[in-house]
Amino acid sequence: MNDADLSFFTYADSPYTVRQNLQDAHRSYWHALASPGTWFSGAERVAIAAEVRNALDCPFCAERKTALSPYSLKGEHRSDNQLDPRVVDAIHRVITDQSRITQAYIDDNASAGFTEEQYVEMVGIAVTVLSVDEFNRALGLPLETLPAPLPGGPSHYRPSQAEHGTGFVAMIPANGATGNESDLWERERTANVLRALTLVPNAMREWMAVAAQQYLSIQGMTQFTTIPGRAINRMQIELVAGRVSSHNECFY
Repeated sequence: MNDADLSFFTYADSPYTVRQNLQDAHRSYWHALASPGTWFSGAERVAIAAEVRNALDCPFCAERKTALSPYSLKGEHRSDNQLDPRVVDAIHRVITDQSRITQAYIDDNASAGFTEEQYVEMVGIAVTVLSVDEFNRALGLPLETLPAPLPGGPSHYRPSQAEHGTGFVAMIPANGATGNESDLWERERTANVLRALTLVPNAMREWMAVAAQQYLSIQGMTQFTTIPGRAINRMQIELVAGRVSSHNECFY
């Protein structure tokens, strides 16, 4: 499998033409998904993607979603059982009940060995896979087959400038896009929602590469005219984005 395996995301059966840069972004992400990450192996990363899909049809998640407290119920998730149960539970919460995740939940998991670095990488995978899957669902297409994992171990890279104080996990500060992270944003032109994954910089890079094509790039967010190559204008893009965010109970 190369960086843009042409067997994935052909969109040959799509009722609408799919831009080439969208196809390329999805293919490139599938390669990144299969590759060893920062805190998870390629096999674990693909297993996380599989749990993203399991969560949407998980009876226990559906029951927990309606509970007064999501921490009061005990049960078993619909799972492929390839990952630590704490990781599986966190994936399912992020997909089905993310607005009720607490600092205590993340801290308790970290104390039990599921570190905040692993949590951030998992969130990056979960939100990106779900975004790609939802694109296919919106076109009425079957979900893309998950890639075969590539060999190798995680890098365990942690940016030295990451710090606590804004959210539930450490982040790179607005003035911290330096050194290895100098590509993340320009001259402090960032936002908390962009910094959220920066404890694992590659998680942000991978997510933004897809988001740049499905929504807007960081640079495109400051451009209020029609985006070249898009079928709808910026106002229409924001109308769709705002409606989706409301439906998903987005904090922002």
